[in-house]
Amino acid sequence: MPSLKTYIQAARLRTLPLSISGIVIGGFLAYANGYSNWKIVVLALLTTIGFQIVSNFANDYGDGVKGTDNENRIGPKRALQSGAISRKQLKRTIVITIIITMLVALALIFVAFGVEQPFYTLLFFILGMASITAAIKYTVGANAYGYSGLGDLFVLLFFGFLSVVGTYFLFAKQLDWTLFLPAISVGLLSVGVLHLNNMRDRASDIQSNKNTLAVKLGVEKSKKYFYYLIGFSFLFAMFYVNYHYQSPFQFLFILAYVPIIKQLIRVLKNKEPKSLDPELKILALSTFLFAILFGLGQIL
Repeated sequence: MPSLKTYIQAARLRTLPLSISGIVIGGFLAYANGYSNWKIVVLALLTTIGFQIVSNFANDYGDGVKGTDNENRIGPKRALQSGAISRKQLKRTIVITIIITMLVALALIFVAFGVEQPFYTLLFFILGMASITAAIKYTVGANAYGYSGLGDLFVLLFFGFLSVVGTYFLFAKQLDWTLFLPAISVGLLSVGVLHLNNMRDRASDIQSNKNTLAVKLGVEKSKKYFYYLIGFSFLFAMFYVNYHYQSPFQFLFILAYVPIIKQLIRVLKNKEPKSLDPELKILALSTFLFAILFGLGQIL
């Protein structure tokens, strides 16, 4: 029987700050516009964490079954790959986590919309099911989209658009087109984390027929792509602040780009994929810092 520590390691807790970055921004933007509800904040964070843990378990399972996680992989060993958890145990864990997460998501939907707005209730239930499906289908199944280079697009959609815009809508029940600007910013930074992961694993992914964008683009074009992800994430955040400018505090988020720019230089100069492994944590935490500073800038 696997220990609790084994399951915690399989849950990849280091990915959680990145997963809630969009929720943080959406919540701050809602508060800046006069909307607040602590229950929505807590339930939205728990729901997103649940989706991320499902994704991490499913990723471990999918890559383990396909043999992508093997002795040639550079990153840390996964639970299924190492034999710490069996296929049956991991599948059961995924199902249990999905059930718990969907119950929390239903509570979130009820708190946000009650029974008076059935259309929004149905819409967000469908979005919740889509999130679960996307989390699983990234690596699981014959048509896993992570194996055909579509992972970047789905990260942008779910970590960017749905996280920021969806969270704001839970509070306000209305949208502003400018919300998509910071949503794109945090989405592109999240894509950057995935792309760094894929750049690190490029050699083993080629052997496993996992055709990520890093595989398709090659080493040098992958570096350029990373450069554009970081550059455009900054530009879209600047567009939002300039459009809604009220205080110089709104430029606080620039501080988060100090470690990001330093990292960008290291990535552009990188010659050894293994050395990209610690860069994932740096960009993930920098993205979370961006979310905090960007949000604070809107309310100070």
